[in-house]
Amino acid sequence: MMIRNIGIALATLLLSTTAAAAQDQQSKEQEAATLGLNHIGFAVTKLDATAAFFVDMLGWKPAGGQPDYPAKFVTNGEMFVTLWQVTDPATAISFSRKNNVGLHHMAITVRDLPALHMLHRKFVAHDDVVVEFAPELLGAGPTTHMMVREPSGLRLEFIVPASRIQKSAE
Repeated sequence: MMIRNIGIALATLLLSTTAAAAQDQQSKEQEAATLGLNHIGFAVTKLDATAAFFVDMLGWKPAGGQPDYPAKFVTNGEMFVTLWQVTDPATAISFSRKNNVGLHHMAITVRDLPALHMLHRKFVAHDDVVVEFAPELLGAGPTTHMMVREPSGLRLEFIVPASRIQKSAE
């Protein structure tokens, strides 16, 4: 009788373990296979000026490059951007966000509202940066954002999500 009970217990354990494993496998199959953005690559008309924008204006670090392409890579420790010089900047076709398929803009999270306003002041003072709009509420807020075009014309959004505004106010 005791051996039979042990057998039933083992069978029950085996079935529950198998069911749990099957459920885990099913959950993994339903999850996205991708994890996050590894890097983004931009073709630019002003390689040095665009790299300097990321490094000097945003405080990112150079992360290598390919002089023979030419290309420069930059990072803020979390995001990685590759910048590739177009062959002939004079004949390069500028992207139109309303008429071309492609990257509409890249949004970069900013630490807090004071940092967003500091960036805005830097951008306004820079001759090669176009500020499309100054910091403003996104919809009803409190998320706040602004949009700029860096020296090569890439459209970049700088955004302080509501969660970061609430944390800085506490």
